[in-house]
Amino acid sequence: MLFNYDIIVVGGGHAGCEAATSAATMGSKVLLITMDMTKYGNMSCNPAIGGIAKGQIVREIDALGGFTGIVTDRTNIQFRMLNLSKGPAMWSPRAQCDRTRFSIEWRKIVESIPSLYLWQDVVSEVLIKDTKAYGVKTALGIEFTAGAVVLTTGTFQNGLMHIGRNQFKGGRFSEPSSEGLSDKLKNFGLEVGRMKTGTPCRIDGKTIDFTQLEEQKPDAGNGRFSYLDLPDRSKIQMSCFITYTNAEVHRILERGFVDSPLYTGIIKGIGPRYCPSIEDKIVTFHEKNSHQLFLEPEGSDTNEFYLNGFSSSLPWNIQMEALSKMPGLQNANIFRPGYAIEYDYYPPTQLTHSLETKAVQNLFFAGQINGTTGYEEAAAQGLMAGINAHHKINNSSAFILQRDEAYIGVLIDDLVTKGVDEPYRMFTSRAEYRILLRQDNADERLTQKGYDLGLASSERLSVFKEKYRRINQAYEYVSNESVSPDAVNGLLESSGTNAIKQKYKIKDIILRPQIKAIDLVSILPDLKEQFSDLADTFLYDIVEGLEIKVKYEGYIERERIIADKLLRLEGVRISDEFDFSSLKSISTEARQKLSRIRPKTIGQASRIPGVSPSDVNVLLVYFGR
Repeated sequence: MLFNYDIIVVGGGHAGCEAATSAATMGSKVLLITMDMTKYGNMSCNPAIGGIAKGQIVREIDALGGFTGIVTDRTNIQFRMLNLSKGPAMWSPRAQCDRTRFSIEWRKIVESIPSLYLWQDVVSEVLIKDTKAYGVKTALGIEFTAGAVVLTTGTFQNGLMHIGRNQFKGGRFSEPSSEGLSDKLKNFGLEVGRMKTGTPCRIDGKTIDFTQLEEQKPDAGNGRFSYLDLPDRSKIQMSCFITYTNAEVHRILERGFVDSPLYTGIIKGIGPRYCPSIEDKIVTFHEKNSHQLFLEPEGSDTNEFYLNGFSSSLPWNIQMEALSKMPGLQNANIFRPGYAIEYDYYPPTQLTHSLETKAVQNLFFAGQINGTTGYEEAAAQGLMAGINAHHKINNSSAFILQRDEAYIGVLIDDLVTKGVDEPYRMFTSRAEYRILLRQDNADERLTQKGYDLGLASSERLSVFKEKYRRINQAYEYVSNESVSPDAVNGLLESSGTNAIKQKYKIKDIILRPQIKAIDLVSILPDLKEQFSDLADTFLYDIVEGLEIKVKYEGYIERERIIADKLLRLEGVRISDEFDFSSLKSISTEARQKLSRIRPKTIGQASRIPGVSPSDVNVLLVYFGR
């Protein structure tokens, strides 16, 4: 048996699966080591992919040639496009998934790649010599060697779980933690911190009274994440349901605070601000008498439901009593209570933009161990770590996405430049160039890059090129062809906009905010003929792309100009050997942070908290405008 590989990936979660498959697809011989081979890409918390900004990240992963979007489409049981009432920069796809099938689909993929090998074990040590990682040692005492190692251990490093005053070690419910790995990495100069996350109870659907709940139906049309219209895309669509807490529920929960690890000081780790526990909510928003909760199915072949918004580490009996006072849950039984978990993470300012650690060469970190929260953020980091590990062992330059190219670029730049003081999750507000970074155009931004990497397939590149050829062709048609009042006034008046009295270019009709291009296609035979050879799914993509191009081209061009101006700072390089402490004309805080983070460009330096505009001007003098 061979024990030597090009790359070793530790951890089979969302980050690990993307890291292993990306590196193996690009040609590396990869070993993926995980504790449990039945739980690849396991959805430890909410069984859903996407959401605000997160959906954009998944479409970017897909555009580059990653697999999260494909797995989601194969296991989707409810698809919704969020924020449709806002502009397209805010549209965000979200899919409820079948938790069990999601892991099964990931296993099919990792087993299908010839150069990707699997091993079930616990990694106890990263092998390091002369500040270079060269392999791992497992709990079985086996040493595997490789040119690079990617750690994606999620919440497992020194994981400690809490339910009330009960504590027990674990990385997930009923799964052991990984002990000692972070302690050994400290010896090589890596800083380790503690963070916290949590999850709600799981409820037996047989005991829920759905007649008392608000139904939340999926979108019509069975949407998708992948730009490829997969033949095996899931056609199952299920509803979610909404219930609410109330004052009595809050009083019951408050009774449990005396035993809550959050308020007794037992939990030391920092929790996610944007996904707080129910006890956090009723304290922080004490003026509110109720909070909305979502009952989400865990799959099409199970009665298990996830209670989104009710994450808790309170004693199990308090959780049960509080549930019994909510509409539809008066007689609910649970499969297991909610819990909190503390785990080790590594402050991400210790990484370069390639996600390689600065202290140890050839060692890459991805996922929650970098201080992030969410499957999507983890998968994106895994993809990029896998790509860059492959490049590192092949002496190629790092693959870095800029902030105007992808939410993935924003994510990684935020992590390594700004660091984290709480679990990081992506929001559209974190991106300066939201109009450029839409969910509909991730293929336009990234598919050629993915193909050039050897990651995106020729089929994917062909689909991308044909899509934009057809969008540009349709744009030219609507820019040149006119339409008469008789043909469109009925639609205009029914849509609440003024009728026309003479011929107008079709483009000018689409420009009206009340008008949807797809509605014009349905009433204008000559326009419809432009798309007569397209399947329904591809037709929607083309018409949506056409409408965005028509309505937002001015905004897109303006943001592109702004981005290009600001990105000139990214072209001003800073020498790796430069001594920032010698710059007495910048602030002490700036000297300290620049010395610690060691930015590669003036642009990166400008985004470090504590580096002022005047400090940036001094740097520009030293390194040239």
